[in-house]
Amino acid sequence: MALRLEEIKTLVSGYTKENTTIATIGSHSALDICDGAKEEGFKTLVFCQQGRETPYLRFKRIIDEIVVLPKFADLASADMQRKMLDAHAVFIPNRSFSTYVGYDTIENQFKVPMFGSRTMLRSEERNESKNQYYLLDKAGIRYPKRIKSSKDVHSLCIVKVQEKERKLERAFFTCATPREFEKKADDRIRQKLITRADLENVIIEEFVVGAFFNFNFFYSPLSHEVEFLGCDRRIQTNLDGILNLTADQQLEANLVSRNIEIGHMLATVRESMLEKVFEIGDKFVKVAKEEYPPGMIGPFALQGAITPELDIVIFDVSPRVPGSPVLEFSPYGKHYFGRFTSTGRRIAMEIAGALQENQLAEVIT
Repeated sequence: MALRLEEIKTLVSGYTKENTTIATIGSHSALDICDGAKEEGFKTLVFCQQGRETPYLRFKRIIDEIVVLPKFADLASADMQRKMLDAHAVFIPNRSFSTYVGYDTIENQFKVPMFGSRTMLRSEERNESKNQYYLLDKAGIRYPKRIKSSKDVHSLCIVKVQEKERKLERAFFTCATPREFEKKADDRIRQKLITRADLENVIIEEFVVGAFFNFNFFYSPLSHEVEFLGCDRRIQTNLDGILNLTADQQLEANLVSRNIEIGHMLATVRESMLEKVFEIGDKFVKVAKEEYPPGMIGPFALQGAITPELDIVIFDVSPRVPGSPVLEFSPYGKHYFGRFTSTGRRIAMEIAGALQENQLAEVIT
């Protein structure tokens, strides 16, 4: 079972600003987390998988200790959990942590104090009953209309299906008719990008035409405020390469597009839209508190588009560190704190403030 409040209070009773360590998994957003932790004076601990430790060995200034494990899931072992508890660690979850360790282990076996909502991590999966669609619907936040079957495709749609080899990623393609769906699905099966079996769990949504933005927020249980830290956009391969070709070159190349996120670009949104941006952040925090008490803690992202009618449509929800290191230079974080503030530093600031006010149990689960 997940940690109860009394267990949390007991675990963190000996934590101080001087002895607390910020721990995370060496993937996804670890460098951002560690850099922010060091800026606020914390020690850092990173768990790496063998063969993937080089970046964390090279950036020595921000990482005090690295533990290299045969596989990421081993960080949930009794020995590694004891190591973290002895180091007075607060663990920062990211997408790699939830993927490699697994929700059941995180909720029932991982007893290290964790910054953020432990149970909300599961809502990211679309096959969960209280998933992100459920939360967006409850919050009254617009999201793309779901199409029940490929037979019901009669306008431009986007298809999301799990990749064959990279089970952490989804393949995407667009179609406007059932026939086009079958042709593009067959092309991807033939190229071994997806399997016929994975099409059984395919998600088909209306294609929303608009400007893409990832809206990055932070909810503080200490101040009870929703902060908008900034926007980013994703660099994707091979989609970006295909879009750099002219129309005749695209037809000649006849490439299968893939949406593999490989980088980030900082973006801003015009001031007249900020009212709606804050509105969706406030609505999501409110429904999260109702459906997954104690609710949202710390960073989260609502990823979507702004339509020509200036509506915000959300495609995806990240109920944890979104993994957007470019936010360090977002003007919106600077508006709050008078300095450029990364997601990692904002997390460390919250933990430092909680320790100072003896409220660490309010920001961990």
